[in-house]
Amino acid sequence: MRTATTVEGAGSVEFVVEAEKLGLDDVYVAEAWGPDAVSVLGHLAARTSRIRLGSGVLQVGTRSPVAIAQAALSLAELSGDRFVLGLGPSGPQVVEGLHGVSFARPLTRLRETLDVVRQVCAGEKVELHGSTVRIPLPGESRPMRVSVAPREIPVYLAALSPAMLRLTGETADGWLGTSFVPEGAAAYFGPLDEGLAAAGRTRADLDVCQGAEVGFARDEAELAEMVAARKPGLAFSLGGMGSARTNFYTAAYSRQGWADVAAAVRERWQAGDRIGAADLVTDEMVLATTLLGTEEGVRERLRVWQAAGVDTVRLYPAGETLDEKLTTLGRALDLVP
Repeated sequence: MRTATTVEGAGSVEFVVEAEKLGLDDVYVAEAWGPDAVSVLGHLAARTSRIRLGSGVLQVGTRSPVAIAQAALSLAELSGDRFVLGLGPSGPQVVEGLHGVSFARPLTRLRETLDVVRQVCAGEKVELHGSTVRIPLPGESRPMRVSVAPREIPVYLAALSPAMLRLTGETADGWLGTSFVPEGAAAYFGPLDEGLAAAGRTRADLDVCQGAEVGFARDEAELAEMVAARKPGLAFSLGGMGSARTNFYTAAYSRQGWADVAAAVRERWQAGDRIGAADLVTDEMVLATTLLGTEEGVRERLRVWQAAGVDTVRLYPAGETLDEKLTTLGRALDLVP
């Protein structure tokens, strides 16, 4: 397996510089409701020389499709073609609540955005008369091409729902997944494989990139503490990552066999009981979706992830300080081979 991580903001630059020295293959820069990803990626392009850089992810709808492609072309040039464009639909709370853009028809918007991005990167005149993207607009305008040299840029899609997974299998170079339970992976791989088959492709044509927190415990008592500390974050994903009606994380966990727990946690969270929501998250749920354990336990879970079909493991190293996080990351990287 290849190795990766996800970071956010300019404060992560030193971590990435040191992670490159440790041998990490890829780093993705997140853009949720905090710092933008493009600025940080440009800085990382100047501070690194080998590690592959990716957006993880740019939200479609918050930038025009051409602006996304222009940023991708610039980052590819700045990094010496070490850039991967990660795109995703985000959710209604961020897209509508923060950016003031309609979240309607996210699947169509992602497909049409990807179409435009590939036109731009191929050096073509941009023209698309779609349902969510219309370029050029009617009137005096006519199709244009950007004045940047064409480049082939890999595109990875962040997908959780079956429809988005089918689109990923059909069109993308990689899948940026999350909320992954290897024992329930069929919920993801079923629609993903349908998309691959529709396009005449196989799993070999797609980089399956999954992420999880990694942390090492000396014994069962310390592991219990680590599991307990992870529950509030998982409760937030199930209850707070979305609107009152739409939460893709709850749906994803439900499809992997956690429907009752996910629904109960979300209900408690939406009622304002954050502590009660975290208390409903089970130890088994945390351990199934993370890489927490003794060194041998983490090694064994990595084998399970690999056997499930993961090509790249995105590691989120536990630790309070930079040194602690790098130490955890280094231990995990030693286990992956």
